[in-house]
Amino acid sequence: MNTRALLIALAAVACATPVAASAARYVGVVSHVTDGDTVWVRPTRGGPPQQIRIDGIDAPEICQEFGAQSRDALVSFVLHKRVTVVTRAEDNYHRNVARIRVGREDVGLWMVSHGYAWSYRFRNDPGPYARQETRARTARLGLWNTGQAEIPRDFRVRHGSCH
Repeated sequence: MNTRALLIALAAVACATPVAASAARYVGVVSHVTDGDTVWVRPTRGGPPQQIRIDGIDAPEICQEFGAQSRDALVSFVLHKRVTVVTRAEDNYHRNVARIRVGREDVGLWMVSHGYAWSYRFRNDPGPYARQETRARTARLGLWNTGQAEIPRDFRVRHGSCH
């Protein structure tokens, strides 16, 4: 492989991988919920709301079956509440990828445990909430109730983005 082809391949991989960001921890208030895995948080220290992709989960697309229910569950859990945000990266859409807590409760864990999202899979890694996802599936909670849940990645391949 020549140098130019190698650089192009490396650039493609870099575009597909979350960009490392220095870990930042702050407190804020959730001002908007876009869908089941994306929120906007206004830092209490000031400044504009930050778009946050919840780390470790993948929720149904808003136009996908159970997408609205997933978003509504997240709204009821976090909207207008004080949260702690710990960022770890920035994704390809320039959203901060972060763990979010309401009090002591991990929001990603809550979403997966209640059947509103999948544990985010990457290659052969079942994700950080695989056990909670298995329990929700077994109990037929949320999106597992119908037995026809489709992973958002597969949905996007077949239908494209909702936007």
